Amino acid sequence: VQLVESGGGLVQLGGSLRLSCAASGFRFSSYLMRWYRQSPGKERELVAGIRSTGGTTNYTDSVKVRFTISRDNAKNTVYLQMNSLKPEDTAVYYCNRASGDYWGQGTQVTVSS
Repeated sequence: VQLVESGGGLVQLGGSLRLSCAASGFRFSSYLMRWYRQSPGKERELVAGIRSTGGTTNYTDSVKVRFTISRDNAKNTVYLQMNSLKPEDTAVYYCNRASGDYWGQGTQVTVSS
């Protein structure tokens, strides 16, 4: 199982970023996928999840309306569109496959004020 995140970077308050997570080594279309984030000194936090077919999504309250999780099962990729970014969104964002402890290396998102 391999998960490779990309798309992070430095953005100003109110800006947008789109994170991608390319998956390989398993049947991507069969698994729930999640995005987590971790800020320095804080525990890793679940940000969003999407079921295998993409029909059901869930979000932590702090990102509802601003973030959108999606997936393309043909491309084995899960995305996180992040709009109206705030400094408190600054973190390393990780892709996670449910049913097993599989994580990507993370991608840094920094929001400046």
